Amino acid sequence: MTKNGFYLLFLISTLFTSCIPVKDLVYLQDKGASGNETTVSAVESKPYRLQVNDVLSVDIKAIDPKLVAIFKPSESATLGNNDKSESGLYFNGFTVDDHGNIRMPILGEINVIGYTLEEVRLKIEKKLQEEYFKAEANIFVTVKLAGFRYTINGEVGSTGTKTLYMEQVNIMEAIANAGDITTVGNRKAVTIIRQTPTGVQINDIDLTDVNVIKSPYYYLQPNDYVYVKPLKQKTWGTGQTGIQSIGSIVTLLSLATTIYLLSKN
Repeated sequence: MTKNGFYLLFLISTLFTSCIPVKDLVYLQDKGASGNETTVSAVESKPYRLQVNDVLSVDIKAIDPKLVAIFKPSESATLGNNDKSESGLYFNGFTVDDHGNIRMPILGEINVIGYTLEEVRLKIEKKLQEEYFKAEANIFVTVKLAGFRYTINGEVGSTGTKTLYMEQVNIMEAIANAGDITTVGNRKAVTIIRQTPTGVQINDIDLTDVNVIKSPYYYLQPNDYVYVKPLKQKTWGTGQTGIQSIGSIVTLLSLATTIYLLSKN
């Protein structure tokens, strides 16, 4: 093989190995069917069960607002009830303590660990109706998480702990909220670390496959940790596209040629 042929082969092989294929960048590809229309049945997500350190927002209403005023935080705290920021909800919400309880005015401690939000709502309503109010008071209780909180790290536009004010968040929404995965992020192995009452669960999901919608990890749970690993191309430093790779190779060849000419002189 001639020297020119060797250089050409080296150039072509470098281009093929260093460039990131389009199929590694596209989300939710239908890798099995040939048609344009794809139907995938999503797995029904299980209701979230409360854990220690969750923060709840509990609102109690009645026909006469004065009847339920004593069951709400003090007046100084209610001044911030319209503050929907994470800090406002943190200070005005009810945190699940190490014993699995929340502590509410008048009602005292209520055990909520392992319960769903709907079960907690029914529990508070029952306690109010049995001990404090008649049916005519029309007590209306709303229980929500004080924001859907998750942490994302790795090859995304904006890392850190994020809070979304939504009842349910899937992995695509969470990544979009973090500025999307960068070009050198591995969409085929996004790691989700989930804390459960029985321990920590770790699972990788492939976001380039449309069937990821069937995964029980497609819908996040509060306090999930998402990590996007880098592709090998990031460490190679030869560029993410063909043009970048050619530029890198030309630079290297120019440097090698310069060193060769200087050494001969």
